[in-house]
Amino acid sequence: MNRTYLLLAAALTLGACGSRQEATRHTADQLFAEADSVLLHTDRYTDTISIRYARGLQVSYQPDGIHVRISNPDPTVSHAAVQELVVSQPAHRFVCTTALQLGNFEVLGLEDRIVGMNSLRNLFSPQMKAQMADGRTVRIGKEGNFDLETVIAAQPDYIFVSASKHGGFEALRECGIPLIPHHGYKETHPLAQAEWIKLIGLLTGQPRRANAVFADIEHKYLTLRDEVARADTLRRRPTIVSGRQLRDGWYVVGGRSYLAQLFSDAGADYVMSDNQDSGGTTLDFETVYARGLHADYWQTDGSFDGDYTLQTLAAEDPRYATMDAFRAGRVLFCNFARTPYRELAGVQPHLLLADFVKALHPECLPHYQPHYYKLLKQQ
Repeated sequence: MNRTYLLLAAALTLGACGSRQEATRHTADQLFAEADSVLLHTDRYTDTISIRYARGLQVSYQPDGIHVRISNPDPTVSHAAVQELVVSQPAHRFVCTTALQLGNFEVLGLEDRIVGMNSLRNLFSPQMKAQMADGRTVRIGKEGNFDLETVIAAQPDYIFVSASKHGGFEALRECGIPLIPHHGYKETHPLAQAEWIKLIGLLTGQPRRANAVFADIEHKYLTLRDEVARADTLRRRPTIVSGRQLRDGWYVVGGRSYLAQLFSDAGADYVMSDNQDSGGTTLDFETVYARGLHADYWQTDGSFDGDYTLQTLAAEDPRYATMDAFRAGRVLFCNFARTPYRELAGVQPHLLLADFVKALHPECLPHYQPHYYKLLKQQ
């Protein structure tokens, strides 16, 4: 009886993320290896937009057009302004003022609709680089110093603005061009952030394209999340700490943030899960150090020229080298200077999830290569 039980337990453990190889090859691992573009099959999808995850978007179809209600989904904002617009015909010319807004167009293959962009420190999209080089897309300056003549000359139908910017967009109102707030980055669920691509689909007259792309993102995300959840029933969930010391304190992601949700869906217990912030927050070093000292993994990020290694991290503060995750070589780092994180990560939550799963539970994705977060190496 005991031998039979042990053999059964062993078989279940091997099958947790598949057979642990075979089944995943036909599920999450296979999905993430697909090379076929979903944009080739948009005819399979409806041209009706429905919102399932995003809290800041509402869409209703009425006789005079498609009514879109836009608000700030940040749960800490008690009385967020609401903007409503009616979409009666497709728009073709847009100005984007953040990298994430660009990313929304990029995943839909609609970069050619962007006629104006602010000056980004790092621009990764090859298509946008080409458009800016040949003048199809113009630089409109930065927040607080926009070139209004250039904006007007670009003749955009809409200008996307960001709720995180203050005081810089009022001047754009003088152009007489409708401003649309893009609050996708304020959503606290990864799929909710990505669902804002449906707004772009509506405005550009490409709802089938938006539905196709989002369905692909959602399917891959949920398939991987569910496989990890099934595997977690047979093992201890690893713990994870986030951030590091920046200026006056240790910057961590809040316990109600989209990254905290990603940690959970990737099968990890976040050491700051009891924190109630929906974005990032700064705490004193000693508090986070004590909570994260024995964490199994560590997530952090930043913009760094060159190779950021474990030694680079330890050089910032020797105490980092005493943390269990550091000693075990389990520090996940995303270099904003070398990856299109600011452009695309918000609309590729399935890849972010896969990055974390690859580190935490590599048997679930044996063939996957990380896109954004990778384990730091020695010097």
